[in-house]
Amino acid sequence: MTLADIPGLYNYWIVILLMMTGLYIVVSRGNLVKKIVGLVIFQTAVFLLYISMGKIIGGTAPILTGRPEIFSNPLPHVLILTAIVVGISTTALGLALVVRIGDAYGTIEEDEIAKADHEAEFGGPETP
Repeated sequence: MTLADIPGLYNYWIVILLMMTGLYIVVSRGNLVKKIVGLVIFQTAVFLLYISMGKIIGGTAPILTGRPEIFSNPLPHVLILTAIVVGISTTALGLALVVRIGDAYGTIEEDEIAKADHEAEFGGPETP
């Protein structure tokens, strides 16, 4: 691989950018909805990575026609279809839990929830 090959791998650069953005949002934000959005961005990056690996330039669907051809592997694409359905379900469940947490604590900020839990357990505010 030479320096001239790097721009041709733009889809992998996009995957890296999305993964790091999603990871940063999950780690740096205290709002639970923002954390779920970060997970969705990270998950999208994983989808793009699998799709990028499964596609071969000039490859066709694996249908035997009797003549020699280059085939693209359909397995990553099928796995991603399943992962999209699971991801949507997981995101919906996470958002439903955030709604319940918001009802129970009156907030969806991680620090305020931890503070309320500490006060409920020990009967007073945290000491530094």
